[in-house]
Amino acid sequence: MAQEMNQHQATSGHQELKGMLVAVLMTDGVEQIEYTSPRSFLEQHGAQVHLVSPKNVGEFVQGFHHMTPGDRFTVEKNVREARPNDYDGLVLPGGVANPDQLRLSPESIAFIRQFAESDKPIAAICHGPWTLIDAGVALSKHMTSWPSLQADLRNAGAEWTDEEVVIDGRLITSRKPDDLPAFNRAMLAELAAGMKHDAGPSS
Repeated sequence: MAQEMNQHQATSGHQELKGMLVAVLMTDGVEQIEYTSPRSFLEQHGAQVHLVSPKNVGEFVQGFHHMTPGDRFTVEKNVREARPNDYDGLVLPGGVANPDQLRLSPESIAFIRQFAESDKPIAAICHGPWTLIDAGVALSKHMTSWPSLQADLRNAGAEWTDEEVVIDGRLITSRKPDDLPAFNRAMLAELAAGMKHDAGPSS
């Protein structure tokens, strides 16, 4: 039975991100908490969130707790139909199989690349930064990730350090689920800063 996380409506918290739309790009094998925690956090702060996937709208993405199957989540937008210009930010959760499959999806890699080219916030955690290599985003960036990715990221031209959250420009990266509180706070700060910039100086 699919968990209806996608129908969650924020009932508490602040509204710093009201009016913003954030994409979470993922597919089967996603580390469940790295989807549910950022989504809930963003919604609590007023943002709207779409689950974007190479799968079709209405199909399910299978979440995992490490190696154990967890809940299923309903796809809200197929990546072929999603337009980066409609979104204010992008979240890339981890789980080994999830980014591994996304790397084989040209539409998914193009979607990520367009966010980077538009200088919009990208937040990737755990194995999520893997896709940034294929999208050409890792080059000359300071990043972190799940430790097993560090050689791949360095080979792609990134500077890798073992920290709970690393921010380089509009790119936010973290290592693992334990880092989610810092990851979520960094995401909020970057999105809120972008909102203030877009609004321009107040009169």
